[in-house]
Amino acid sequence: MLDFLNEVNWWCLLLLLALAFLLGWFLSRWALKNKYKAELDECERKNAILKSANYEKANSTFSNKTKEEASNPDDQSIKAIKTREHGGVPATNDVNTPSPTLNFESFGKADESQKDDLKLISGVGPFIEKKLNSIGIYTFDQISKFNKEDIDTVTELIQFFPGRIERDNWKDQAEKLKNK
Repeated sequence: MLDFLNEVNWWCLLLLLALAFLLGWFLSRWALKNKYKAELDECERKNAILKSANYEKANSTFSNKTKEEASNPDDQSIKAIKTREHGGVPATNDVNTPSPTLNFESFGKADESQKDDLKLISGVGPFIEKKLNSIGIYTFDQISKFNKEDIDTVTELIQFFPGRIERDNWKDQAEKLKNK
């Protein structure tokens, strides 16, 4: 009789543990669902504010242009892209504003056949590497020879955060990488 009661106690304990697990699992799913729903509602609210704002940058994110309008080469709001030989891309949307040009004499010219993996520099990802390549910067040697004027011009041409190139110390990183 005592063995039977002992066995029943174990089964009851096992059943209570299973019920506690299920209750905890359901409560955690319910709590997470409510948490993410609140965050999703907040994101949708902020997106609605941005869509209705009269700010140029905010409205450019939510463009209502058709594909035909966006691909129209006569549209003055589209930036003209210069070739590498002519110094890169303009930094502003205003086509009438002259874009700065790089002084390749100060740090040298390179072409795609000499290309280094610029992503090895901290702060340069695939997107920034493509932008650097589009303005004619392919090698660590070029970056290591930048002066202050070159850094400012590159920052403007690739539309990068002002001061970021100096803060991430691209010049010294490139110097170390070119010597490897």
